[in-house]
Amino acid sequence: MALSDLPTDELARLESQLAAEYDALAGENLALDLTRGKPSPEQLDLSERLLALPGEGDHTAGSTDVRNYGGGAGLPELRAIFAELLGVGTDRVIAQDNASLSIMYDLLTFSMLFGTPDSGRPWKDEPQLRWLCPVPGYDRHFGITEALGIEMVPVPLGPTGPDMDEVERLVAEDPSIKGIWCVPIFSNPTGAVYDDHTVSRLARMATAAPDFRVIWDNAYVVHTLTTDFPKVPDVDTLAAEAGHPNRFLQVCSTSKITFAGAGVSFLSASAANLDWYLGHTSIRTIGPNKVNQLAHARFFGDAEGVRAHMLRHRQSVAPKFEAADAALTRRLGEYGIASWTMPEGGYFIDLEVVDGTATETVRLAKGLGVALTPAGSAYPYGNDPDDRHIRLAPTLPPLAEVEAAMDVVGLCALLAACRAAV
Repeated sequence: MALSDLPTDELARLESQLAAEYDALAGENLALDLTRGKPSPEQLDLSERLLALPGEGDHTAGSTDVRNYGGGAGLPELRAIFAELLGVGTDRVIAQDNASLSIMYDLLTFSMLFGTPDSGRPWKDEPQLRWLCPVPGYDRHFGITEALGIEMVPVPLGPTGPDMDEVERLVAEDPSIKGIWCVPIFSNPTGAVYDDHTVSRLARMATAAPDFRVIWDNAYVVHTLTTDFPKVPDVDTLAAEAGHPNRFLQVCSTSKITFAGAGVSFLSASAANLDWYLGHTSIRTIGPNKVNQLAHARFFGDAEGVRAHMLRHRQSVAPKFEAADAALTRRLGEYGIASWTMPEGGYFIDLEVVDGTATETVRLAKGLGVALTPAGSAYPYGNDPDDRHIRLAPTLPPLAEVEAAMDVVGLCALLAACRAAV
């Protein structure tokens, strides 16, 4: 029976029963972590062979000695692999160091200091700067814009992308809006996949700012939880046909594919954008870690090698998502007080609880030794106006711990809902 339909006395009995169960669990000294979307040790072991690559005496790619300076755009061999995965030409992709987050920070910082190829002046000289943030979204994206003093404007994110009516209305009338964060495939944290209509509208929409940018964070482009890989839209062609060739700045990395601490990141963009980016990075660095790039090229072999590797990841990760869904269903399914996503890829589950109870649910879980991402982290400035969303990351712990942790989350969400209703 739905919680809202329970008579007052039955609601009180349920709350008392849950409180007793909570107190019993408090004595078990749990130490479970669902905070960040990290690969598990089992997933990292899949890339163990990478540690022996490229190997003694293997240090040449084409005419490039990877041990030396230079090669700011990265190795063509590895760029070609990820160009195929992103559906673009090799000349439209560059390979950099560990984290795509670094590229995204650079993209906005360079724009602030120098402007973009389409800017009349550096962004720091604009009277006001604003940025669109689909919500719920990725807290590290929001951290970049907040650190740079760019005002963040939330827009709702649905299962097929952001509310494009709202996006188009805002960008058409406000030249201070310089861009939008997007995770188009298996979005963090909901697992949303942008449909063709949404992508087309993002590419074609009129913007008051001539230097409007879409940071197209394709972090999960090959992170399937099924046996199929998602279609990758050709955003550069769509935008160029609409007269906006420099609009999209697409990034991805191997951080959750091989080693999170020793990956390779990629930027795909127009020739003008890549020249602009490399012009600034050539001052900051004399070149990326080409030894690591060659190791990755040897490890994967080709794009099909990446896909085969990701299907091995799936064997480790998919059962954890299934276990999370089963645990939440057991705890919450009959009461009608919560909903959660069951994505087909990516690293997260978005749990929606009763309005006003997400913070309390996280607090209760912490009291039982289950660490969750703070409520509100999926919103700019950490402010979820409805206090409803909780991001769950089931990939890192062993399967048994995922099951235990998700059971605790369900218990705490139900207890918080009962107490709010009493």
